Amino acid sequence: MTLEHTEQLRALLQRRLDIIADHDLRSRAPEEQFKALQTVSNDLQTWHQQHRSILSARLNHFMTQASFSKALEYIDRPEA
Repeated sequence: MTLEHTEQLRALLQRRLDIIADHDLRSRAPEEQFKALQTVSNDLQTWHQQHRSILSARLNHFMTQASFSKALEYIDRPEA
C-alpha cells in the first residue's frame, strides 16, 4: 500500500472516530451526527472495495469486519 493510500485510509478512519467523539454534536443534533457517521462509513466501504486488492491480509480482515479502530492501530504501526 502506498503512502497516499495509507493517508487516505487514516483520514477516513480518524474522521469516523472524530464524529463518534463529538458529544456536542450528539447533544444538539443527533440526526446530523448519525448522518455524518453513515457518510463516513459508506466512504470507508467504498475505499475498501476499491483498494482491497492492495491491502495486507490482516488489514483487509479488519476492514471486512468493520474493526476500524484496529485498522487504524495497524496502519499507525511502523512496520505496517
